[in-house]
Amino acid sequence: MSQRSFAGPLIGRTEELLRLGGVLERARDGRGQAVLVSGDAGVGKTRLLEEVAARAAADGATVVVGHCVDLGDVGLPYLPFTEILGVLAGDERFGRVLAAHPVVERLLGAASDSSGDAGARLRLFEGVAGLFAELAAAAPLLLILEDLHWADQSSRDLLRFLLSRGVLPRRLAVLASYRADDLHRRHPLRPLLAELVRLPEVERLEVRPLADAEVARLVRVLQERPLAEATVRDIVERAEGNAFYTEELVAAADADGMPTGLADLLLIRVEQLSETAQQVLRTAAVAGRRVGHDLLRDAAGLPEEELETAVREAVGRQLLVAGDGDAYAFRHALAREAVYGDLLPGQRARLHGTYARLLAARGGGAETAAERAHHYRESHDLPEALAASVEAAGHARRVGAPAEELRHLEAALDLWPAVPSEARPTGEGLDPVTLTLRASAAAAHSGDAHRAVALTRAALAGTGQDADPELAARVRYTLAENLMTVDNLAAAFRYSSEALAMIPAEPPSRTWVWAAATHVMAARQVGDDATALRVARQALKVAERIGATAARADLLISLARLEGGGRRTREGRERLREARELARSAGDAPVEMRALFSLAIGCFESGELPECLPWLTEGLDRARRSGLLSSPYALEMRYLRLLVLYTLGRWDECVRVAGAEDPAPAFTTGPVLYVALARGEPDVVARAGALLGEPFDWMGRLVGGIVLTDAAALRGDPEEAVARARDAVAALTDESGRAPDVSVRLAALALAAVADRVAAEGRGDGSGERWTAVAGELLELARTTAARQGPEGRAWLARAEAEWARTGSGPSTAAWERAVAAFGYGDVYEAARVRLRYAEALAADGRRAQAAEQARAVRETAVELGAVPLLERSAALLTRSAEPSVPPLTAREQDVLRLLALGRSNRQIGEELFITGKTASVHVSNILAKLGAASRTEAVAIAYRERLIAPEPTARG
Repeated sequence: MSQRSFAGPLIGRTEELLRLGGVLERARDGRGQAVLVSGDAGVGKTRLLEEVAARAAADGATVVVGHCVDLGDVGLPYLPFTEILGVLAGDERFGRVLAAHPVVERLLGAASDSSGDAGARLRLFEGVAGLFAELAAAAPLLLILEDLHWADQSSRDLLRFLLSRGVLPRRLAVLASYRADDLHRRHPLRPLLAELVRLPEVERLEVRPLADAEVARLVRVLQERPLAEATVRDIVERAEGNAFYTEELVAAADADGMPTGLADLLLIRVEQLSETAQQVLRTAAVAGRRVGHDLLRDAAGLPEEELETAVREAVGRQLLVAGDGDAYAFRHALAREAVYGDLLPGQRARLHGTYARLLAARGGGAETAAERAHHYRESHDLPEALAASVEAAGHARRVGAPAEELRHLEAALDLWPAVPSEARPTGEGLDPVTLTLRASAAAAHSGDAHRAVALTRAALAGTGQDADPELAARVRYTLAENLMTVDNLAAAFRYSSEALAMIPAEPPSRTWVWAAATHVMAARQVGDDATALRVARQALKVAERIGATAARADLLISLARLEGGGRRTREGRERLREARELARSAGDAPVEMRALFSLAIGCFESGELPECLPWLTEGLDRARRSGLLSSPYALEMRYLRLLVLYTLGRWDECVRVAGAEDPAPAFTTGPVLYVALARGEPDVVARAGALLGEPFDWMGRLVGGIVLTDAAALRGDPEEAVARARDAVAALTDESGRAPDVSVRLAALALAAVADRVAAEGRGDGSGERWTAVAGELLELARTTAARQGPEGRAWLARAEAEWARTGSGPSTAAWERAVAAFGYGDVYEAARVRLRYAEALAADGRRAQAAEQARAVRETAVELGAVPLLERSAALLTRSAEPSVPPLTAREQDVLRLLALGRSNRQIGEELFITGKTASVHVSNILAKLGAASRTEAVAIAYRERLIAPEPTARG
């Protein structure tokens, strides 16, 4: 093969597999067909064809593969067909057929058909076609030709003959792959392809790059140990959907730069260009992924005609592609990286300097400033690089691009000490502390909370004793706000207290109001609601007096949580609407988004799920227009929107919306993991585990904890489920010792696994007592955390109570009926899961008809959701709930059967039932006959399976 194939599961090729599967199906039905499979090198053609070949072989088809090899101008004639015939000749099953076609021996013995004998050549072609036709008549035949772009002329001619005879042999399918990016304008395969695609039996299939989400899945499959989410995102961005590049980048994940082998592979094609074209490509690589024609011409210093000839050559070799606006771009970013990395340091610096001077002469806006900053820095002109970085940061801020603003500010801060003071830019806010504070805000708005904290700490370290009090206060309350996003609550409260103390309340100032607003949030987070309420009311009056509209809105949002029934009440949400309008009038997008998020989460906590979605749509639209889609409240809203869709049972929409989202921390698509787990997808545990490998992320731990606990419960592993639940609760418990609200859900999921184990092992031995103690601990956790919650928390508590009952006296129909009602607020999947438990409890009570009715309802929901494991469980219960297949037992026989299950002898049965041992023996014989059992042990097993007896209850310890 041209490159190694992947051993892992095939990812992201559903559509291609369906198309090729259809081709094979039609071939089996007697209609021969061919498909030309194209795609860039490394995109996954070979892996796709391997999967198709394996499926075809499993269905009884004969599969043979021939490879074309790059042997330059001295290619061996008929090489792929010679390989195919060699494989067939080595298989005794085909001996008789091959013997009837002497062309095989001729082709295998020597490539004698390089002669000019047209008659002999035609006989050879007809012989090969006849051989394939006879093989296909015996069994469907799949012929795979790989790397057709390297095919010799003879092989191309033979393929043309096979496919252009008007009709392919019945039950023959031909799949021929080639690299689209290797087909320059004069490539000899081009005319053949143009001819073949016009034939009715020939289709073309383009294997496109994988979607980003599919590349991320591939990364996690290829790497056994969890990779940091930032590393995964970097690989996804650089691989650009190419499976081979992904594999190489994963293999070199711990190294800097590009893998050597990959760089060498990419540079081979560059070295095939003329020297001038190589010079143009190197110059373009310094510009970046994309460069305008005029800029490239001036930087390369070439006459127009010479430049055009060189560019045409690079485009023909598919290294560059012509883009919009008279510009060129590298076909793949990694090709540009390889060319750039191959430059000598002096070449790079010289070309960067050239670009910087050319761009400075042209002027321009934000993009030009950013380019100038980059080129000045790489050419070692540090004063100009500093000035351009500050300018670019200002442009990025004005257009709402926080990630770019952060990058330029960090570059400026890095350059600042290296530039003499007299060469630094001057003006208001152009000092290291203020720039660092701006950088921390940009980091927060771009979703990098930990970086925001680090930058604000750096700003704090830069404020000396003589620092301006207002600036010092701003640094501290900004640090407090950032610390809250990473759940360092005690430190946040300390810094917000310092900020508030550094400036007086009188005369009133906006800095004091914002310090107070931040302190209110910090006080509430550490559980000091009295302080939060007192400061909020005081600061609200000051904000109204001085016209600090945005701060007033922020304080109203806090008060909506602190006063009355909170944001779950209509009154609380009315206050939030007022805050939204105030923030909008002030043009403060972050505060407006906080108000919209609070409105949405208030609806969710009240169990009014559909009402959440309009608020979330409005909030995310505001975030998008402001360039704040990665800011904290926007990320929360992205997660909440998917959670609402998941909870309402709109799973396909949930997955679709997540796939269309901009890149973000993995927790934001957490509900997609909930869907994947419920649908039985195979890689869910690995994906959830990756969330725990990141720097501490509260929401990431929450999502990971839920998925891993539930996955362990579904596997029937109570040890793992309990451990996962405990770990998640411990990680998410705040510094005051208050367990998170999600604890009730985690406890209920772990309790399900414990109850299953107790039901399987019985309740009378020591292990049962141990699990009963664990169940009590989990129930207490659930009760403690559910007390302060709305319908969702109460529903999970109802489930926890019902699961706890299973660990003691057995399934309680009343408890499960309450749980079903509790989840009726709108959680479709969990309502179905508890309904199934309810059905199982009904079946255990002997109420088979009612159990079947409930199980049928579960089955319908499972089918609608695509929840395969739940569907299987409901189907199994329906089978068990059918009318018993044995004659009914008498009341006395039921008593005897119960004692039989306890291992009693006939004499012991007689003693307990006050009958003779002989009479007990007669009853046992009748039971064996009715159950169709050959022994007492088999009779008990049948009785348990038919639910004729239930496990003996024990008193709770």
